[in-house]
Amino acid sequence: PATCTFKGGLESEKQQYIIHGGKTPNNELSDKIYVMSVVCKNNKKVTFRCTEKDLVGDVPEARYGHSIDVVYSRGKSVGVVFGGRSYIPSAQRITEKWNSVADCLPHVFLVDFEFGCSTSYILPELQDGLSFHVSIARNDTIYILGGHSLANNVRPANLYRIRVDLPLGSPAVNCTVLPRGISVSSAILTQTNNDEFVIVGGYQLENQKRMVCNIISFEDNKIEIREM
Repeated sequence: PATCTFKGGLESEKQQYIIHGGKTPNNELSDKIYVMSVVCKNNKKVTFRCTEKDLVGDVPEARYGHSIDVVYSRGKSVGVVFGGRSYIPSAQRITEKWNSVADCLPHVFLVDFEFGCSTSYILPELQDGLSFHVSIARNDTIYILGGHSLANNVRPANLYRIRVDLPLGSPAVNCTVLPRGISVSSAILTQTNNDEFVIVGGYQLENQKRMVCNIISFEDNKIEIREM
């Protein structure tokens, strides 16, 4: 599944965890979204509560290999779902191709965790469905790096900046294509400090693992990617 952390509000100290999609034990795909939170900690034992969140509106189809992040704008927050793969439509699922998958459409979904509303956006800069990309959320912005396009079987050196504005009215979503992206899929991302992340591993070709790491650093609104 896709996972991320979520703080309920600026005044909230509680950290929650969002879980979306993924494969079920019987090899079907899930479209469910769960909110997990820590209930109590005592005697070194941690108790979690996990609740399913019902969505209305443009509900993202069941998928895996996608990303979910939370952005914060004007004192509000919203979840952002992008990319991934899904099974081909049921009408095309014959026995020989029952588990065949395809890229999800390159739509961006905004999910309101409070009211359970989901809205999809079509951005002209996002032309291909991508899966197993890397996503980084900072304030009101998400950066999408790399990924794999199943339709073309390529790992383009993508770097997209998706900015979400949450005024009193309808949200505004815009996308900018940035230079100097990374050709990688299925990499691990970890945060080392407030303004620095590290990308480890992944694939640069279908049968070729990526043997370099990258440091991603931010200064103001500028992003810098360098080999490590």
